[in-house]
Amino acid sequence: MAETQDERKKRDEQIRETIMAKLVETGEKDRLKEMLRERLVQCGWRDDLKEYCKDVIRRKGLEKVTIEELVAEITPKGRATIPEDVKAELLLRIRKFLQAT
Repeated sequence: MAETQDERKKRDEQIRETIMAKLVETGEKDRLKEMLRERLVQCGWRDDLKEYCKDVIRRKGLEKVTIEELVAEITPKGRATIPEDVKAELLLRIRKFLQAT
């Protein structure tokens, strides 16, 4: 019998939770976060996003922008501008981790 879409979503979520638990248990999640942080600083992504934040604050006014509004505005740009090679490196490290466990 074919798996329903809801069953597939539930199974996928269980797999994600299992992977996340292994990443946390082994400390690999912290190592991946640190590697990601370093790569984003090295490639200038962090500085670019920081400048974008400043632009948003200037445009909206320091007293008128909330942290929530700032996060809502910069998050899509931040995610969209992560370099493909950084994403690929992170994915490769996750795959290697999963193969080793």
